Amino acid sequence: MVRANGAVSLRELARVVQTSEVTVRRDVRALEAEGLLDRRHGGAVLPGGFTRESGFPQKSHLATAEKTAIADAAAALVEEGEAIVVGAGTTTQELARRLARVPGLTVVTNSLLVAQALAHANRVEVVMTGGTLRGSNYALVGSGAEQSLQGLRVSRAFLSGSGLTAERGLSTSNMLSASVDRALVQAAAEVVVLADHTKLGTDTMFQTVPTDVITRLVTDEPPPHDDRAATELQALADQGVQVAVAGGGESARPRREVPLPGQRRTHPGLRPAPAAASLTADQPDRPRVADLRRR
Repeated sequence: MVRANGAVSLRELARVVQTSEVTVRRDVRALEAEGLLDRRHGGAVLPGGFTRESGFPQKSHLATAEKTAIADAAAALVEEGEAIVVGAGTTTQELARRLARVPGLTVVTNSLLVAQALAHANRVEVVMTGGTLRGSNYALVGSGAEQSLQGLRVSRAFLSGSGLTAERGLSTSNMLSASVDRALVQAAAEVVVLADHTKLGTDTMFQTVPTDVITRLVTDEPPPHDDRAATELQALADQGVQVAVAGGGESARPRREVPLPGQRRTHPGLRPAPAAASLTADQPDRPRVADLRRR
């Protein structure tokens, strides 16, 4: 499955082979020891290290249900009449499909897939950057894309990437993509990162958004056994990132959010975590992610 798709989630593997994720994880670990694949949080990819980047067809098969829930939650942040930028990626493409219903919206993007998703939305204006087409993810990159963003100012930037850590923030495996993402960030008052749990704790070659620049993270609930993802979420919250965890199901609304201390407001579409779950006894002024494994 990894050879066919480039990447696969543990949940999907467990469903296909009709066994537990614990068993699948053990077998994936053995395959990694043989050099046949690389483990990622919640899944596995073809070997390649920091520099390898899967193409769009491979990425589209990984964590599809989680990306849908994240896109639903992120769309709830967008208000009528806003001007936003949306970067390239499979998760941002899912977001764009939902933005087609927001009237008076202006979307600036370097992604052909995002633009395509909004092409027939009567009440949404789409502004494309210039640049050179990068075929692996259908994105416009290069100096033309970056120059077209100069002087632009919008309310929010919605970005995804290849990995997210509290230490380095959002990162990607491609230098040109990282450079354009940084230009998108410069144009926005707030930065919203969309990243499913398989990307938490993953560090790739080129940093795009430092942690202290990220306003909000919209992610899905890590599996109960994924302590590293939960720890990474807590570390991001400790650094001032608002963490919204999107639940599954039809509503796909965020289940909990860790609010930033100080001036950053909580969007009405997101539900804050209970105070008891948000603060530690010895650090009352630091946000804390609620127990992500408790349903």
